[in-house]
Amino acid sequence: MKIATFNVNGVNGRLPRVLDWLDTAQPDVACLQELKSPDARFPAAAFAEAGYGALFHGQPSWNGVAILARGQVPLETGRGLPDPLPGDTQARYLEAVVDGVTVGCLYLPNGNPQPGPKFDYKLAWFERFNAHARRLLAGGLPTVLAGDFNVVPTDLDIYNPASWQDDALLQPESRAAWQRLLAQGWTDAIRALHPDERIYTFWDYWRQRWPRNAGLRIDHLLLSPDLLPALRAAGVDREVRGQPGASDHAPAWVELALPRA
Repeated sequence: MKIATFNVNGVNGRLPRVLDWLDTAQPDVACLQELKSPDARFPAAAFAEAGYGALFHGQPSWNGVAILARGQVPLETGRGLPDPLPGDTQARYLEAVVDGVTVGCLYLPNGNPQPGPKFDYKLAWFERFNAHARRLLAGGLPTVLAGDFNVVPTDLDIYNPASWQDDALLQPESRAAWQRLLAQGWTDAIRALHPDERIYTFWDYWRQRWPRNAGLRIDHLLLSPDLLPALRAAGVDREVRGQPGASDHAPAWVELALPRA
């Protein structure tokens, strides 16, 4: 079972690139973030023609998450985090079951500029997400948490920490929240198989960062403990970032040796 995550940075504007990637990579499940589309404009028909059923939770102009499953429609189990904050309408979390595996698709807040209300919202959202992740583990179902976490876990995950020292993605509070999440028992799949390799999933459009390979790893796939023995491969489809009209992210993925339902 191949599960992927891809911040598409506008699902309608980059639809040809996303469809090309699906055709080439053939993930069984694809978690998409930053749709920048209301539900009424989500291109479900195009994904259906490509062989994927879709769940989506969007909003105009910003945010938005979707889960695609090859040959089926995912079974929705959650839309938004439990106990939403008053007035919070940001579309950042969607959850479904596909072939017996729970998949949580998330787009964690960026948090910039920091300090300030956006950073406070990021940390509050992170804590709510961590509480939900703990509940998922307690439920005992095999689970993958996939998405744009907007956190650079360590200095190995960025080309030059000094250039980003004031950014919300690298702040000690952001990294501490990530470590608390892992301490629950989740495994960072890419790091589990590539412990010492510089692997990036995001290259900003500014300052020639893609040609210079000045990247960051902020898109992650976390596995519940019962899925770790099934982990066979994990990586990033780096070449997608180099295509014309590409997102500033590249898809990340895992392959799990699981029996077919």
